[in-house]
Amino acid sequence: MTEYTSEVKTIPCNDGSVFALLSDLSNLERFRERMPEETFKNISFDRDGCSFDIHPAGRVEFRIVDREPNSTIKLQTVHFPMPLSLWIQLKPESQTLTRMKITLRADLNPLLKPMVSKPIQEALDRISTLIATLPYE
Repeated sequence: MTEYTSEVKTIPCNDGSVFALLSDLSNLERFRERMPEETFKNISFDRDGCSFDIHPAGRVEFRIVDREPNSTIKLQTVHFPMPLSLWIQLKPESQTLTRMKITLRADLNPLLKPMVSKPIQEALDRISTLIATLPYE
């Protein structure tokens, strides 16, 4: 299993508000225009999942498999050639600041790993930056 981790981002909001927005993925629909179209195409959201086309991987669908209030949101891929899991981890820094880190775990073929590691890390960094800049209140 290969693990990719985003930089820790600080969100200027309490962990409860951040969790409330991110744990219902349908909330992200209103931020669709912020998502880079060159990376994510044909995005769709519902309460428990999201799907999108990403070049060169194709269609990716994530479903929430676990929610730990104000702490962790765990997602896994559905109908995707390789198993991926994504964890959004939240930690309160103060009453008005939350630290966030995203971890992606992938069961990569050793021959494929050198080709996809850089694009995966770049996408993860873009996602974490996007999530950190959303208006939570």
